[in-house]
Amino acid sequence: MPNKRSGGGLSPTQQAAKFLGVSVLAGAVLAGIALPAVGALGLAAKGSVESFDELPANMKTPPLSQRTTILDADGGQIATVYSRDRTVVPLKDISPYLQKAIVAIEDSRFYQHGAVDLKGVLRALNKNAQTGGVSEGASTLTQQYVKNVFVEEAGNDPTKVAQATQQTIGRKIRELKYAIQVEEELGKKKILENYLNITFFGQQAYGVEAAAQRYFSESAKDLSLEQSALLAGIVQSPSRYDPVNDETEATKRRNTVLQRMAAVGDISRAQAADAMKAPLGLKVSKPKNGCITAVKGAGFFCDYVREVFLTDPVFGKTKEQRAKIWNQGGLTIRTTMDPQAQNAAQRSIKEHVYKSDEVATAVSLVQPGTGKILAMGQSRPYGFKKNETQINLSVDQSMGGGMGYQPGSTFKPIVAAAALEDGMPANKVYSSPYQMAYPSPVSACDGKRWVNDPNTPAKLENENSSEVGPYDMREATAKSVNTYYVQMISDIGICPVTTMSKKMGVVRADGDKMPQVPSIALGTQEMSPLTMANAYATFASRGMHCTPVAIESVSRRVGDKTSSLGVPKSTCSRAMSENTADTINALLKGVVEDGTGTKAGLGSRPSAGKTGTTDERYAAWFVGYTPNMAGAVWVGDPAHKRKMSGITIGGRSYGKVFGGEVPGPIWRDMMSGALQGKPVENFNTVHIPDSKPRDRGDGDDDGGRDDGGNGDDDGFIGGLVGGGNNGGGGGEPFPTPSFSIPEGFFRGQTNGGGNGNGGRFG
Repeated sequence: MPNKRSGGGLSPTQQAAKFLGVSVLAGAVLAGIALPAVGALGLAAKGSVESFDELPANMKTPPLSQRTTILDADGGQIATVYSRDRTVVPLKDISPYLQKAIVAIEDSRFYQHGAVDLKGVLRALNKNAQTGGVSEGASTLTQQYVKNVFVEEAGNDPTKVAQATQQTIGRKIRELKYAIQVEEELGKKKILENYLNITFFGQQAYGVEAAAQRYFSESAKDLSLEQSALLAGIVQSPSRYDPVNDETEATKRRNTVLQRMAAVGDISRAQAADAMKAPLGLKVSKPKNGCITAVKGAGFFCDYVREVFLTDPVFGKTKEQRAKIWNQGGLTIRTTMDPQAQNAAQRSIKEHVYKSDEVATAVSLVQPGTGKILAMGQSRPYGFKKNETQINLSVDQSMGGGMGYQPGSTFKPIVAAAALEDGMPANKVYSSPYQMAYPSPVSACDGKRWVNDPNTPAKLENENSSEVGPYDMREATAKSVNTYYVQMISDIGICPVTTMSKKMGVVRADGDKMPQVPSIALGTQEMSPLTMANAYATFASRGMHCTPVAIESVSRRVGDKTSSLGVPKSTCSRAMSENTADTINALLKGVVEDGTGTKAGLGSRPSAGKTGTTDERYAAWFVGYTPNMAGAVWVGDPAHKRKMSGITIGGRSYGKVFGGEVPGPIWRDMMSGALQGKPVENFNTVHIPDSKPRDRGDGDDDGGRDDGGNGDDDGFIGGLVGGGNNGGGGGEPFPTPSFSIPEGFFRGQTNGGGNGNGGRFG
């Protein structure tokens, strides 16, 4: 029985003898001798090693993972991202000193032997037998390169990496066979080039170019003798010889490399002696990986680009395929981000909201007619520290965002667009009381109806008790009158509104379906700023909705070849007629000119927009546009806990926050900077006739509709009064009730005006 160490393993001498057997096997292959089965040599324990002949003929060589560069629309760099920091360079761009240093210390007979160095094997065998351990290896550079290919193929899977590096005879046999293939196909110079580009040098640096940049902040082609010796020495054990964390060990190892270079005649003894006296001369560059390194505050835009790449089928049919391409890197991604717009957004954010504030802001800018995302930012920076976050507050949950925020009254123009498309005149008048119950029933999609609970009816009211109708569409929009828009949606039904929302790309941030409830008219469904900016871009482009896009082009470098990849394209479709969009433009110009959004005005540049403030002031919005740019600004607590009353934001105290008070000025300053130097364009608008209240009995002033003004065909408040046919078409101030109404139930309705049931709910 052969002697074994306690614990059952082979002794160092026996291990070396077994390795020698494999080496002799490889030598036989090189000599062209026919081989017996590997198992006959005692090298294949059952289930552990494949026979030499059964191994695949060709080694799979995956593309080397490299860094990916993300650019803005002008070609400026936003960030670099990578799973492994590597920039592949040709041998001519690698310092000759480094080429000689790596050969001298790792495989000094590299140019004399084949895939296997039998002299090296015997030398290692003898030394290891003398020391009783494994103090010297015998792998050639070619074999090391093959092993690194296996590691590269394993990617970031720890199990596969362990399998690729395990010290087994089976792995050695596989390594030997493929080393032979590589020597035959590539030649020495190409093998050396590949080795220097694939090898890990510590500090997240893969390949010599990344290593030269990391440790010395310069290119691999410019490395000096002592710098080259340092890098060559790191390869054997990147953690042990890490010059950043252990200068003493790194210096010893560097000097060992220099001595070896002198011994093999690459440099003189004098050169080695002088170089050994030199300091390490480190000029370390910190790893710049990921969106956290993005410039211009574009970390969240960078993150959105990554999410697009990983989720869009244009980059691969499966999630795994897309992730593999992304992790391999070597991509140059030119995006739609406009650096001027991005800078303007960040300046405005910084001016108005501090990152330490109790609430945050998020903004998005979109180009009408193309869907191009021009800017994206927020007050809490991209990162892991206090007052930083990795949640992109501008986008939907599926793209790295949160659950979204209620857009409040910024949703009302979508309701108006649905009503106009349904045939409602732009001067439609509703009674618009200060307070009321939701009308019921209200028609929904698929023949369904929403019904208010007659026992505990849902109610709503306007922002101020002074907001008492009647109002027409223009004034109700400018003043953001809640009851007007609820009466509107109860008139046209819910389905036209949800249909219009879908056409405009307006979806809930959490991906759930839009509910069939009339309260959506008040913006009760959580949306993201990007969604709202892109929706308003539809108005700016006269009714054409274009899906948002962030990527202009992608090129991919694999080895020496560069190819272009397909990218997601914006899909444009008509969401509404030009006349409807032009009417909305006219309505929303009024909001900025003399409504709730005056603080968002752009002076002589035509603009339009809408304010929004949610219940309890958890969120405030301004969404607006010019003919050539649309933007959304949200301000609030992402956790939905801090109400914006009695609060300090950006160093200013606010009793109550309104959409026009904080988001409006952010939007104004952002847009002013983003549009500076851009042409001033005018809207296409339509004239909206005035709708003046008339004496009772003058009939309906709704442009000829036969719905009884606001008689509410489907019933009155809480279903208590059957309205429709009695609703004011005949000039009656109130519908004829079907039961006795207590005195004082209606208050203050004097205008008639064909608005039927117009009194306020008492």
